[in-house]
Amino acid sequence: MRTTKVHGKNRSHSVRLYTLSTCVWCKRTKEFLNENDVEYEYVDIDLCTDEEREEARKTILSKGGRISFPAIIIDGKLINGFHEDKIKEALKLGHG
Repeated sequence: MRTTKVHGKNRSHSVRLYTLSTCVWCKRTKEFLNENDVEYEYVDIDLCTDEEREEARKTILSKGGRISFPAIIIDGKLINGFHEDKIKEALKLGHG
């Protein structure tokens, strides 16, 4: 599956996003990670082939999630949706 890598200084976690190119919450998630200088990779599911979409669907479901976007996998754990508090906790970012 083709992913887009976004470089950042915070490389201490493995972060992958499954997003839709038109989704406001997906864009907000990317902005949040960029603001916190987190390195991540993402896949815009709506721009993928049918086979890639199916692969992403299986990955999300295998993590115990549901098919909703954004789907964020941090160090192997899934967060469905943009929940800033859960993302901060998973990335061990200071609250402030």
